[in-house]
Amino acid sequence: MRHKLLFWVSFIILSITLSAQDIKISHGPYIQAVGLTETTIVWTTDADAVSWVEIAPAGDNSFYGSEHPRYYETKNGNRVIGKLHKIRVAGLNPATEYRYRIFSKAVIEYAGHRVLYGNIASSNVYRQKALRFKTLDDNKETLSFLILNDIHGRNNDLTALSKGVEFGKTDLVFFNGDMVSSMNSEQQFFEGFMDESVKLFASEIPVFFSRGNHETRGPFSVYFPDYFPTYTGKLYYSFRQGPVFFVVLDCGEDKPDSDIEYSGLAQFDAYRTEQQEWLKKEIETENFKTAPHKVVVIHIPPIGSDWHGPLDIKRKILPVLKNKGITAMICGHTHNYKYIEPDNEELDFPVIINAHNTSLDVQADMEQMIILRKDTSGKVLNRIELD
Repeated sequence: MRHKLLFWVSFIILSITLSAQDIKISHGPYIQAVGLTETTIVWTTDADAVSWVEIAPAGDNSFYGSEHPRYYETKNGNRVIGKLHKIRVAGLNPATEYRYRIFSKAVIEYAGHRVLYGNIASSNVYRQKALRFKTLDDNKETLSFLILNDIHGRNNDLTALSKGVEFGKTDLVFFNGDMVSSMNSEQQFFEGFMDESVKLFASEIPVFFSRGNHETRGPFSVYFPDYFPTYTGKLYYSFRQGPVFFVVLDCGEDKPDSDIEYSGLAQFDAYRTEQQEWLKKEIETENFKTAPHKVVVIHIPPIGSDWHGPLDIKRKILPVLKNKGITAMICGHTHNYKYIEPDNEELDFPVIINAHNTSLDVQADMEQMIILRKDTSGKVLNRIELD
């Protein structure tokens, strides 16, 4: 009897150990913070792991033809163990296409410098082509990008509005806020829009996020920026791709910080002042000044409302942008389309407010920017031409 008991105890322990070795890629990968010479690749696993990315030049040859350089996530000299993996790949060439593969090795036990590893999960390069991305190009003469906002977890609309997104045709995609109604959990974040985005395009085409007021809400709101690394380490940042210099701002909330709805957790007035000071420096950079087009992306429009958030943006952001050659400011938030003409007093550029169920398909060259507003069937509802 005792031998049988020992056998079954040993069998159970072995079964638990073997199952603990299993690991799966649960979400992603997706491209973030792509620049002239770098990008960041993000994914998650269902178990703690150490991860890496292998990079190969573009081509149709087998990924198995040779060894490829590995890039790791490290912090202060240590490789990072966890379920969220953010691998920065640096030292790349501008305007260059690369292929990549991700790997995660399960960490079953970790004590001191003794680590018990489990199995490895990786993206498939055997039965399908390796994933790819392309670095940015300041000298690119044409640019194509898509802007979506206020999806609020409606994956069917996300799919319909982005069906024209294609690698080699679309350079980048903007999510201009309120992609979900609140940030309550990692699961809501992925199921609300990011899993569908990965399925459609985000593993190869970079997604740039401008936070909406709804993404400031919920217990996961403090942590979700970890899933969208940026050049500045903040949710406001800038970059240039070809003829367009982009300024991406974080609108914060739409009501006063003291409003009862925020339960004493909001500090957005100071945060918008912080962005104001940062913006004053950005508009003095050579990249900004020499760009043929300058586009500001922010979820809440600063015009057309007497709520606190829009008024604070109006007071702090519009004076900084005045007389700086802004081509357009692109917003969402209201769930209704509106084109606001410049008034040449406080606003010397147009504000385009996209609806919740339309997309803005933008084509830009050195002379002109053309914006097509489309519905979920792909029908063009408006055509806007900007010099």
